[in-house]
Amino acid sequence: MRFSRNATGTLFVGGAMALTLAALAYPGMLGLDKVSSSPDRIIADTQWGPLTEQDRDFVVKVRAAGLWEYPVGQIGLQKGSSKAVITASQHLIDGHAALDTTCRKIAPMLNITLPNVASPQQVGFVNQLKSESGKQFDTDFANILRMTHGSIFNTVAKIRSTTKNSLVRALADQANDTVLDHITVMEKTGLVDFDQTLFQQTTPPKLPDSDLTPPPPAAGQPEVVLTPPPTATSTPVDINGIAGGNGAPGSGANPNPNPSAG
Repeated sequence: MRFSRNATGTLFVGGAMALTLAALAYPGMLGLDKVSSSPDRIIADTQWGPLTEQDRDFVVKVRAAGLWEYPVGQIGLQKGSSKAVITASQHLIDGHAALDTTCRKIAPMLNITLPNVASPQQVGFVNQLKSESGKQFDTDFANILRMTHGSIFNTVAKIRSTTKNSLVRALADQANDTVLDHITVMEKTGLVDFDQTLFQQTTPPKLPDSDLTPPPPAAGQPEVVLTPPPTATSTPVDINGIAGGNGAPGSGANPNPNPSAG
């Protein structure tokens, strides 16, 4: 099965935060195996609670996940050859559009810089699935997505249980529900090879950090927006309810998005 040869690693990616020091603006050594050398280090005190390195990196992980899983969902709607794969594709688009809205709202409030493109490894997943069709596509689609969501599920739980930042905590709540939903719909395809998927999930290969970290956005580049589908059922976090009406402005959906970035 092609998945066993080519689809490797997990969904964990690194992060970026726009601080006053340029050296901290977009860390280059935040790879898939570790969020940072000091994940519990507080990098900013905000009105919503202290922000640690792992908090910051988590926000970027969620954003980067959408930058490749959203277009994979679009591909699945076109190439999926079973009703279950089509349904799973719809859930990817719906769930990540809502998560993307939350990420884009809280990122400027926490002074976090978000990527516009997924990591090279994640782009590789997209390119692999673009090149496939029929049963091969359905099988690799289900296994790759089950593996990546299973990998980040533990990270979501860790952030939710340890963060002292209310905005990050709200994002973790939403991500927990979304990731569990996506795990479930992948399993409902009946195509998941659990032995192979769990092996890939628990023993990711050692890849260069450059393959695992999304590049920083180019200067002046418009922010990529993942637009919710017309029949969206997933709901972004009510940031105004948490922030007391001080939510970030300009975070609504872009009428002319580029959802295929990555």
